[in-house]
Amino acid sequence: MTPLNSQTKLPMASKNSRQIALEALRLIQRRNAYADVALDCTLSRARQENITLLESDRRLITELVYGCTRRQKTLQAVLQNFSQKPTTKLPPDLLIILQIGVYQLCFLDRIKPSAIVHTTVELVKENNLKGLSGFANGIMRSILRAKDKEDILAKITDPASFYSYPEWLIELWQKEFGKEAIASICNWFNQTPHLDLRVNLLHATRDQVLSAFAEAEIKAEPIPHLPDGIRVAQGAGDVSQLPKFKEGWWSVQDASAQLVTYLLDPQPNEIIIDACAAPGGKTTHISDRLKNTGKVYAFDRLANRLKKIDQNTARLGITNVQTIEIDAREFDADKVLDEKCDRVLLDVPCSGLGTLHRHADARWRQTPEEPYKLAKTQAEILERATQWVKPEGVIVYSTCTLHPAENEEVITQFLANHPDWQIVPPSVDNPAAHFVCDRGWVKVLPHEHDMDGFFMVKLQKI
Repeated sequence: MTPLNSQTKLPMASKNSRQIALEALRLIQRRNAYADVALDCTLSRARQENITLLESDRRLITELVYGCTRRQKTLQAVLQNFSQKPTTKLPPDLLIILQIGVYQLCFLDRIKPSAIVHTTVELVKENNLKGLSGFANGIMRSILRAKDKEDILAKITDPASFYSYPEWLIELWQKEFGKEAIASICNWFNQTPHLDLRVNLLHATRDQVLSAFAEAEIKAEPIPHLPDGIRVAQGAGDVSQLPKFKEGWWSVQDASAQLVTYLLDPQPNEIIIDACAAPGGKTTHISDRLKNTGKVYAFDRLANRLKKIDQNTARLGITNVQTIEIDAREFDADKVLDEKCDRVLLDVPCSGLGTLHRHADARWRQTPEEPYKLAKTQAEILERATQWVKPEGVIVYSTCTLHPAENEEVITQFLANHPDWQIVPPSVDNPAAHFVCDRGWVKVLPHEHDMDGFFMVKLQKI
């Protein structure tokens, strides 16, 4: 993959919102760029060229880039149903432009259909494809006429194409959750992600943060079962410009991720390791629960990721965190710490299959084999962590995936190899208790709980 930055040379044309979206989608589809990186790159170029973009323009660009990336398989199926030519034979730019047009027709309802057809044809002309403007006009008008008479998406009978996921992922979810749940889980991951916040109790209460948002006329509400969680209405804008961000009153953290620290249950003055810490959401939550006492050691393999933790702790006024650049599998507590720690958090690297809505291209990057490869690394980190804790110490293992190979199977194998360790279910007053399963581990199912998909389990030596 070619690294991208704001200086990357991109082919430029007239700078309207759809042109900028086209340029970002070129990078994603033709240069394998990550969707968020491609979007940032093209928006940065627009700023450098002094192109004025309203907030509504930025929202449309973001919706088109992420939406077309998520729903590319559905868009391909629609286009193929109306094209006399195989879509694979169309010029790459034309295909992307048609995807942008079809996405607006099928998934956006605030733009007039006639305007969508017109802007699609104009985009074709503006990108040196004038000879194909008639083809584009014809196919868009055919889709529009059909859409006025019937549900054109309903004609797509293959679930993988209808919901736009790899076939192996549909098969996995059918096995895990049953065919009747496929529509719910697929639709949930196809939506725009929530913006969840966690109040920094070192500086404010939840009521104070909610009051600050209400004063700014931004809709926000408490998240059920989470004492310090707030969910902000979509369209709130730049996070750094929201009330009390600079003052460190809150952090962005999904509701499911907040549960992990409650399950860990840090107590004041304890020594705690966050072994896979960056970007630091759980690290700072641990510190908050410690009331800035004790010590939190935050590990990551990459120094630049640790800088993000340092930035977050500085903004939040946290002073009890020490970052360490190291692979958790190589950490020797006896050589670094004066004494072993009380608790360890292992939010291990995973396939991220519980957060697909937050990463538009993630579903296309993962492979059926990857979770099994990751499970080996996860098991190695868990094994290593047993050497870091005191005899009565606690380990919390967590992932943001819904793949059993990375979750239940890792823990089942660990307990088989370590009969002196056991699962400790959350206490009835713990926020995580609302999501506990029969085995004592915690599973958050997005389509049932309206939160990111997570797995977490608390382990303690017998």
